[in-house]
Amino acid sequence: MTRPAPSAWRVVWWFGFVSLFADMVYEGARSVYGPLLAALGASAVVVGLVTGAGEAVALVLRLAFGPIADRTGRYWSLTILGYGLTAVCVPLLALAPRLGVAGLAFGATMILLERLGKAIRSPSKSALLAHVASAVGRGRGFGVHKALDQVGAFAGPLLVAGVVAISSLWTGMAVLAVPGAIAMLLLVTLRRRVPDPAAYDETTTVSPADDAAERRGWWAEAVGAGLSGDFFRYAIAASLTTGALVTFGIIGYHLTVEGLLPVAAVPVVYAAAMAVEAVAALAVGSVYDRTGPRVLLVVPVLVALVPALALGSALTAVLVGVVAWGFAQGVQDSTIKAVVADLVEAPRRATAYGVFAGIQGLLAIVGGVGAGWLYERSLVALVVVVAITQVVALALLVNTLGNGTVRRSARRRRAG
Repeated sequence: MTRPAPSAWRVVWWFGFVSLFADMVYEGARSVYGPLLAALGASAVVVGLVTGAGEAVALVLRLAFGPIADRTGRYWSLTILGYGLTAVCVPLLALAPRLGVAGLAFGATMILLERLGKAIRSPSKSALLAHVASAVGRGRGFGVHKALDQVGAFAGPLLVAGVVAISSLWTGMAVLAVPGAIAMLLLVTLRRRVPDPAAYDETTTVSPADDAAERRGWWAEAVGAGLSGDFFRYAIAASLTTGALVTFGIIGYHLTVEGLLPVAAVPVVYAAAMAVEAVAALAVGSVYDRTGPRVLLVVPVLVALVPALALGSALTAVLVGVVAWGFAQGVQDSTIKAVVADLVEAPRRATAYGVFAGIQGLLAIVGGVGAGWLYERSLVALVVVVAITQVVALALLVNTLGNGTVRRSARRRRAG
């Protein structure tokens, strides 16, 4: 006897639990990338380069994997492959100190490969989730998914902190193999129960734009041919906030080299930021569904505050800056994606998410390297540069989010 299809909310939650355990893996590791790379001999510039390049890999390469997903329809296969890379590469970081002078290169390679897994899976996973979330409200659907995601992002760093406190940083990486295995088991089970999430999406249609996409070449698809000007203006604005948001690798490096906190306490601070990120995703997602996209205008303000606070010499101010960092991250990784789904028709969403992330990634690597370079030379200059970029981002967001396309889509969702 065939089982009835699970409800849309149940599928959203199931996707969230997959992300919960996967986030325990890569956010647990990410919470100590600064101290980890420093222990392998990295400078602040190298930390900024590796963490910024990691974010760039996770974002830019979606330019390829978004169109691949849309053209092949292999959304599930790419999602499973991407999560698999994360589940394997993070625990392998435990081997880095045993490799001597090659340890830093190996550690950086594992970090970049883990981020490659993010690039492979994210456009496909976001497209699958967008289908299901359409039945419950995209702001709320993405928000609930992100909140569960952040439970893992909270638990992972705490797990690593506990292991580091009683053993070592490298043992902390090894134990992350356990939640990685759980994530993969849940994902394969979800794939078997829900082979076609598009069945939940009543807005899925075939349009003349889909036929045009078939006639375009792969490269044209990868760079977003046929996507609207509103989409690109929005992508640039959102990417300016992503690129200017100082990575936690730099913040963690600052906390340890300045002697503000011991290494074992850094993951606890990161876990607190992940808790803030979860609350931000839920709160802003719900407000977005009720009132529309202008709620996103808070992001550039938060991003501008982060370096002035989080890279200071007073621990209290640093912790306030970490809260602002977590709130900005929460909105960037949840509700900002909901706008993409409102701007782009379903058959091209994986491509759009790939292009969107590619633009983010180009600015992320510039931001990561630039933040590391400026951090070692002038904190004032870093604060000023970030503030200027956020004024530009705010102006672009005001222009884009106030147009008719996004407002009409938001009204249709609220009416439905």
